[in-house]
Amino acid sequence: MQFLFPGFLAALAVIAIPVIIHLFYFRRFRRVYFTNVRFLKEVKEETSNRQKLRNLLVLLMRSLAICAMVLAFAQPFIPLQDGLKKGQKAVSVFVDNSFSMNALSQEAPLVELAKQRARDIISAYGVEDRFQVLTNDFEGRDQRLVSREDALSRIEEIRTSPASRDLSKVLVRQQQCLNTGKQENKISYLISDYQQNISDMSSFRDSLMEVNLVPMRAVQERNISIDSAWFESPVQILNQPSNLYVRISNRSDELADDVRITLRHDGQTKPVGSVSVPARSNRLDTIPFNILHAGWHEAKVSVTDYPVQFDDDYFLSFYVAERVNILAINGNQPSKYITNAFLGARYVSVTNADARSLDYSRFSEYQLIILHELPGISSGLISELKSFTQNGGNVLVFPARNTDLNSLNALLQSFGAGAAGGFEPVQRQASQINTDAFIFRDVFLNKSANLRLPATQGNYKLPPASGEQMITYRDGTAYMARYAAGEGDLYVTAAPLNEQVNDLVRNAEIFVPVLFRMAIAGTRGQQIAHTIGKDETLESRHRISTRGETIYKLALVDPNAGIQQQNQSENGLATNEFIPEQRIFGSKVLLTPGTQVRDAGWYRLRLQPDSTLAAFAFNYDRKESDLTYKPAEQLTEGLPSSFRVMNENAEANFGQVVQEQERGIVLWRWCVVFALLFLALEVLLLRFLK
Repeated sequence: MQFLFPGFLAALAVIAIPVIIHLFYFRRFRRVYFTNVRFLKEVKEETSNRQKLRNLLVLLMRSLAICAMVLAFAQPFIPLQDGLKKGQKAVSVFVDNSFSMNALSQEAPLVELAKQRARDIISAYGVEDRFQVLTNDFEGRDQRLVSREDALSRIEEIRTSPASRDLSKVLVRQQQCLNTGKQENKISYLISDYQQNISDMSSFRDSLMEVNLVPMRAVQERNISIDSAWFESPVQILNQPSNLYVRISNRSDELADDVRITLRHDGQTKPVGSVSVPARSNRLDTIPFNILHAGWHEAKVSVTDYPVQFDDDYFLSFYVAERVNILAINGNQPSKYITNAFLGARYVSVTNADARSLDYSRFSEYQLIILHELPGISSGLISELKSFTQNGGNVLVFPARNTDLNSLNALLQSFGAGAAGGFEPVQRQASQINTDAFIFRDVFLNKSANLRLPATQGNYKLPPASGEQMITYRDGTAYMARYAAGEGDLYVTAAPLNEQVNDLVRNAEIFVPVLFRMAIAGTRGQQIAHTIGKDETLESRHRISTRGETIYKLALVDPNAGIQQQNQSENGLATNEFIPEQRIFGSKVLLTPGTQVRDAGWYRLRLQPDSTLAAFAFNYDRKESDLTYKPAEQLTEGLPSSFRVMNENAEANFGQVVQEQERGIVLWRWCVVFALLFLALEVLLLRFLK
């Protein structure tokens, strides 16, 4: 047996006080007259023997009570391990508050059980110890040591969060905080469900920090999630049908039958079907999608699942242009073939312009710019075209037969391509198209069919070692090549569009898809969904505010995200609005929301409260969707001896378990019980033993 505070044993000297009182206690006697001295002697002897016995018993009870109380203050214990850490302790308790902790244990959600474990751990230590309460949010206020009362108060504030951290990063965070204190004893507790994808503790090495692993286990490892959704075509066209692909995963070991899928779009929610997903597998489902109006669209795909529900909804947003604008810059006469190619498409507008009178400031209004047989390309036009493609536009070049080769090469080299060769008046026949490229993908039902490909009577020799070949001659040289630049592309044909040199205009099955796909590809804007917790940069067109100030705000508008109605706060922002970090570059504004986005849903970009400039969809990270846990017996495999598992059931008195682990079997409570028992016996002796 050992003592936590052996200095209190010196108080055993207090036992001398009742002994001294017993030895020097003299009772004042009364004079009693008896007629017979023999009777007086008998009474005196009998009374004296009883008095001595009672006094000795009372002295013994008092001495034992004092011993028991002194031992209680010294806090004896029976150690369960070799060494005992004495002195103040710095204790860090990590409570996993990720979405996977919403899974149910036998009594309550795991996160509530984890909070109770944290309370028991902190309560098991002394008031002189210091504590850190850490969550997945990694808040700055948690990176310091606080008192026991403050730590218990912090536990009450813990709520589930979309953040998810690898346990190796959690240990580093705990190590940094514990090293700020002066306490020599550093103890860490990790209360988590220990999913396979976060249990990477093998890389952590610190023999001075004792690490205790407290696993939480759900009753059932079951979850259905929507992992992602995307459109079949990267560009959505007004009044054109489209397909939305949805990937649904079954994270359990049982078949998920009849998983119902619903779609919310344009303020309406409707069922779109059901799907069965095999165990530990995923299924791809297709949802027909109709675009009936131009502008920004917000959609949500949902499944019904319980109790882990954070991944049951997938939000997406996209923009549908009312009109696709094409600018044809002509060297001489406009091409009637370019204009006629879009006569049947009312949402496509073709504008012809002379190369000598261009308004560069309006280039951003177009999605495709066609250079039609320009005799030369100025350096200013090259610079504007490069900026145009960097911002997502596409450029198509039909060189003239007498094009200035130097200016053409200057254009190619500005896009990272090599120099083109001179015009060669040699007849060539195209033989192959790149059906994997966007402009030809899914255009032809039968890719193996003998398509009528264009033939030319002369051509320039495009750089062979750069770019991607769209259409190829029989000798392997490029008839049409693509050169990527930023978010847009430069397409260059080797021959003029003049039908005397090139019969491309007579091949409608090639000519029309080329122009149409290049035009709609230029409307590609932002991605349809973003992930919370990742370093996302949002992009939108820059607008000038009529009020003279340009402060962009993001506002969460999804009513299912748990946000109350928009109320104005003291700083003028609605309760669901915030101002992201913003940088303006020419016609674009770049927004960095950082950690301000915490709830999944649609976030609308605003300059004015009643206007929407853009819509961005944010979803929770699906990292927490897989509920595969690491078994408790494998948690310490490959880890130092400073790691140990505290695998106690939910009904156990966890505070007592922690105390026994830190101090052994604690005996001071029994000392208090015996002290009270001895005092009670003393009272009984004084009362009943006459």
